[in-house]
Amino acid sequence: MTLTGPAVVQAAGAVCWRETPTGIELLVIHRGDHADVSIPKGKVDPGETPPQTAVREIAEETGLAIALGAPLGSTEYTMPGGREKIVHYWSAEVSDEAIAGSTFVPNKEVASVEWLSVKAARAALSYDLDRDVLDRFSARAKARTIRTFPIIVLRHGRAVPPASWDGPDATRPLLHRGLEQSRNVAPAIAAWAPEKLISSTAARCLATIEPVAVLTGLPVKQSTGISQDAWEDGGGRVHKAVRKRLAAGVSAVLCSHGPVIPEIIAETAALTNTPLDAPLRRAGMLSTSEFTVMHVSSEHPDAPLVAVETHGPAFL
Repeated sequence: MTLTGPAVVQAAGAVCWRETPTGIELLVIHRGDHADVSIPKGKVDPGETPPQTAVREIAEETGLAIALGAPLGSTEYTMPGGREKIVHYWSAEVSDEAIAGSTFVPNKEVASVEWLSVKAARAALSYDLDRDVLDRFSARAKARTIRTFPIIVLRHGRAVPPASWDGPDATRPLLHRGLEQSRNVAPAIAAWAPEKLISSTAARCLATIEPVAVLTGLPVKQSTGISQDAWEDGGGRVHKAVRKRLAAGVSAVLCSHGPVIPEIIAETAALTNTPLDAPLRRAGMLSTSEFTVMHVSSEHPDAPLVAVETHGPAFL
């Protein structure tokens, strides 16, 4: 059951992990105000999306700057007082640089943080729901699919309708609403710390990805291969663009168009030997400023996708 509605409290967190000579270690927090041990997480603030919340909460509770990995599902429970709560989780590999740069200081909310083996972390956690999330992580680790890179496919924001524009279609600009959508969705995309930003040459796509470029400090590479004009002309350019991204093996954002995105999804599925089932096809049917994240195994990029998730701005 998926909980929805105004009474539901939304929260997000991450299973932070690192690889050591003796195996994988997980980060747990000792909460002084609750006198418990848990996975770091926190409530979604107004105007936030869960991915953005997860990154912010990890920084606030542990002092670590992280990038999200693949999703680990969610937990749902009833809070004291009767309100329902859903907590969204991701995995997050923590680099040595992030650990060295941690700004954590013991405080009233979090008394300490501790790196533990998977077995020790499971024993230390205070709640069964946290152990359930850890078990999902462990299953990925055993399958050697815990280290992934994301291919993020973003549909441009709401643009001036074709019937209201006299110039070439590629020059149609975003509406004010589309500009708002693009600014709002950028922090969610940045939660995966993309290393490459690639956009269709259309003005509406370039304007949509610009806030992501500002947040990340990355340049935007323009690609005719994922433009609507090239897609309408045919020629297999989408296949070439997707194949190049998979071969590169780094996190990337592809900003494209409604008619083109289903083909990007389908090509990714074909090149990773992933069945193009109904949920994956739906992941290509994006509204303006929504995005789908396809998590590719770093160790076996031609293996089936590890996970697929779709998000959007806090408002549409």
